[in-house]
Amino acid sequence: MPKRQLMTTNPSRLLIRSRRIDMYSLFSGAVMDAAAAVPAHFGNPFAEEESLRRGRSVTDLSFLEVITVAGVDRKTWLHNLSTCPFNEMAAGESREMLILDPHGHIEHAAAVTDDGETIWLITDTGKAQLLIDFLESMKFMMRVDIKRVPAVVLGVSTSLSEFSEDVRATHSEMALVAWEDPWPRTLPGGADYGLADDVHPARNTHRTLLVLGEQSAPVVVEKLLGEGMTPVGLVAWEAARIVDRRPRAALDAADQPLPHELDWIRTAVHLNKGCYRGQETVAKLVNLGRPPRRFTYLYLEGPEGDLPAPGTEVFRGERRVGVLTSVARDFEEGPVGLALIKRSTPVSDQLRVGDFVAVQEEIVSAEGKSSVSPQERPGSELRKGAK
Repeated sequence: MPKRQLMTTNPSRLLIRSRRIDMYSLFSGAVMDAAAAVPAHFGNPFAEEESLRRGRSVTDLSFLEVITVAGVDRKTWLHNLSTCPFNEMAAGESREMLILDPHGHIEHAAAVTDDGETIWLITDTGKAQLLIDFLESMKFMMRVDIKRVPAVVLGVSTSLSEFSEDVRATHSEMALVAWEDPWPRTLPGGADYGLADDVHPARNTHRTLLVLGEQSAPVVVEKLLGEGMTPVGLVAWEAARIVDRRPRAALDAADQPLPHELDWIRTAVHLNKGCYRGQETVAKLVNLGRPPRRFTYLYLEGPEGDLPAPGTEVFRGERRVGVLTSVARDFEEGPVGLALIKRSTPVSDQLRVGDFVAVQEEIVSAEGKSSVSPQERPGSELRKGAK
């Protein structure tokens, strides 16, 4: 596993960033991830991931950052700026939002929901201020109010078979807002790039992000633990995310890929809406082209000890074909990772990542076509007739 800065906690009280939260008195033996300032694990990451996979676990994800957008123009404004159909969203609905550059590359990503009066944006670590700066630059005369909100974010895992309207109602009562991760279910207007919903490895996954006020967080954590939830650290949460082929903005989109390359069209892009920056490239690739790179799942085999770090180059023979974006040790599958590689790289070829050998499993297909791409390039019948 990549080297992490870890420290064993004093279970009585911790100073996390600049805020004091007493909820760690409920988590004995937590080992902290110093960079993220949340528990990395509680002594046994494999057992924790197994608990997460069974459902009924809670993870502190307070490295995530929260923004609110209020005002009467909020929906129309964000609808026109992003890939998300805000004008069609019902109160309480959970979706994802990407903001692209003019060439269709990902600049910003957020989990989004509207509580009826305010849109909540949950961004990855270090991303909130960049997104706020962009949004402020695009306000013009729009009646919107953008704020950074101090908050605790908890990730709650529930097996899909056990999730119910009662569970949803309980989450809503506990939190300022609850965001249900749609991954991997292809949303209306979306498309998959190789893995259909009914065969996707994450098809039985259901995770919710609870955004809590700092004062109420310890009470909520105590309630969740009292209901039988198991505390799970970031190491296990990330391993499960990787096995679920779920892209994360701070890691897998660090070099601003196209959403097609990460299979992020399925949950984060509505292909039937226009009027946003980069939309022409999105549509052109779906209808006429293929993404130059593809997200792939890697089974890693190599020496004991540290895994290659995200950012390690991926080679096919002596030729560089991509980069490792995420990596973990899974409790069932062992060392695994996500990588962004050239689409033309043969799926059957063994790759090299640092001192590790890697075997691929497709996420985005090497063919490079989505579930809504035309079978033939538009206009091909005219070219055939001209021959």
